Amino acid sequence: MTEIIILFSLIGIAVGRYPGLRMNRATIAFFAAVMLILSPALTLEEAFLSLDLSTLALLFAMMVVNSSLKFSGFFAKAGAIILKYARTPSLLLALIILFSGLFSALFLNDTVALMFTPLVLEVVLLAGRNPVPYLLGLAVSANVGSMATIIGNPQNILIGNSSGIPFLRFTGYLVIPAIFGLFICWLVIFLLFRREFALPLKIPGTLHLRPIYKPLFIKSLVSVALMLVLILAGVQVTLAALSASALLLFTRRIKPQRVFREIDISLLVFFSGLFIITSAVWKLGFYNTLIEKLFPYLQNNLPLFGVFSAFLSNLISNVPAVMLLSPLITRFPSQELAWIFLAMSSTLAGNLTLLGSVANLIVAESAESRGYRLSFLTYLKVGFPVTILTITVSTLFLILI
Repeated sequence: MTEIIILFSLIGIAVGRYPGLRMNRATIAFFAAVMLILSPALTLEEAFLSLDLSTLALLFAMMVVNSSLKFSGFFAKAGAIILKYARTPSLLLALIILFSGLFSALFLNDTVALMFTPLVLEVVLLAGRNPVPYLLGLAVSANVGSMATIIGNPQNILIGNSSGIPFLRFTGYLVIPAIFGLFICWLVIFLLFRREFALPLKIPGTLHLRPIYKPLFIKSLVSVALMLVLILAGVQVTLAALSASALLLFTRRIKPQRVFREIDISLLVFFSGLFIITSAVWKLGFYNTLIEKLFPYLQNNLPLFGVFSAFLSNLISNVPAVMLLSPLITRFPSQELAWIFLAMSSTLAGNLTLLGSVANLIVAESAESRGYRLSFLTYLKVGFPVTILTITVSTLFLILI
């Protein structure tokens, strides 16, 4: 029974839904977690102990920060800057990739994908461009940029809390591969859509964007600065993010209901369910036997471990893959580098296909709701070379240092 429930959950999470059922990844994970508790697999106490409250608290805090930035008009301001300085199609693509990568490192890649997709569409359509290459640039750069920090994406948040690697040390390993990765994103799209970038850019007019709400804009920037200062001072990342979110919720200017409506409850439920499912997986004899057979090949070969985690990330999604592989890290000769390889490979693997990361799906679904389709094959044409090249370059860099 336990094996059937786990198989049901992992297939559903990988595909994203079950035909005929109105269930998404969060509800599948929640249902499977409850079934595992009702079965002999886990007791309720074991399930509660498997929850990583520090990771869940950090996700919640970052959602509060992101919602305040949204309401203040911060992301709209970024769109206006892109519009102001883009003078050629290739520069427009470069600015979209740069802003997407930078903000994804600081404010979660899924949020950046959600906020930037309508902005990118409006910018490129005003400029008379084909939106597809620019949407592709947004999607792949959001994933690549998020690799650079502990707070860039959900799997890095999990790795940061599990590993205990300091924020700056983590970034020190991965910021240069992320910068090279953003350049690779630009180069691949530029070469694959040469005809688009050979045409002159129409200078667009004014964007119709959310106006800046100055008091909240300033307060949001102060809160983000406070969070970064606390992190640099050595305060635990979760506590620093909670401090910033608490400051933002101490207000008389914006109703808390508006902020809490922006909290992605489904992501928190998804993570909670995955913690419980992963705990049950590790009690399976089959999984432990498989790991014991594979681990001797991975233990002294971090590049091979990176390739394996990238493969598993595409098979069952990157967050479940990280949860399943995390307990292995203690058995590596260099645990810190093993954590870094896991963060790098699981994040960059998300660019392989349209289904590889939530950020990709957000861009595709948001664009389709506005009448522009980003097909699986069109994405694959960019995502495949970007994934191979970024993982190769990042692996070589990590080996060299």
